[in-house]
Amino acid sequence: MNQPFDVTALAASYANKSAQDILKLAFEHFGDDLWISFSGAEDVVLVDMAWKLNKQVKVFSLDTGRLHPETYRFIEQVRTHYGIAIELLSPDPAELEPLVRDKGLFSFYQDGHGECCGIRKIAPLKRKLASVKAWASGQRRDQSPGTRSEVAVLELDSAFSTPQQPLYKFNPLAQMSSEEIWAYIRMLELPYNSLHERGFISIGCEPCTRPVLPNQHEREGRWWWEEATQKECGLHAGNLIAKS
Repeated sequence: MNQPFDVTALAASYANKSAQDILKLAFEHFGDDLWISFSGAEDVVLVDMAWKLNKQVKVFSLDTGRLHPETYRFIEQVRTHYGIAIELLSPDPAELEPLVRDKGLFSFYQDGHGECCGIRKIAPLKRKLASVKAWASGQRRDQSPGTRSEVAVLELDSAFSTPQQPLYKFNPLAQMSSEEIWAYIRMLELPYNSLHERGFISIGCEPCTRPVLPNQHEREGRWWWEEATQKECGLHAGNLIAKS
């Protein structure tokens, strides 16, 4: 990016544009400095769109060490399908080992998911984003009425920006519905996580993810023992700030 740009104005002007147009804007301004976040779920649509615009697209994914085997296989499927590298971000053993030693492997059922997610997800992501100018996530407004209903297609990342290094965040799929995402996947016969065939919709770590029943919202399958409006692991903490 050569010149700063008005995030608020661009977010407004692109609010009703397609996901592809939003990604084009991101690549035009940031080029190879743009990174795509891939979660091992419906983000394959984001990867597909980005890859079609830039075959050298940079992709990262968080390897918490607690993912389902199916998710690891899916990440490998996407890597080979597109012929791209997927950088896996892992937790720092120096931070993780004391937690497991002192509290065991399932402390989050008693004291909430914040501490575990902080070590396994937020800290690795923070380290990655410290060297990044812009990133794109696959979050959508219909994923969580409590925390994502007002997600903008472009924002200054309030969770990971610093005064010295502003971080720009694109959410190209923000307006797309789950039905539209799956229509895209089926139409183009994209790879997908096989857990979706077993009732899993929103997929995270194995201990914190379960299938949902008919007519349940997808986020009810995540951290089901906690209050619904706080169901963010911290990767998109700006959503909670915006709602407060």
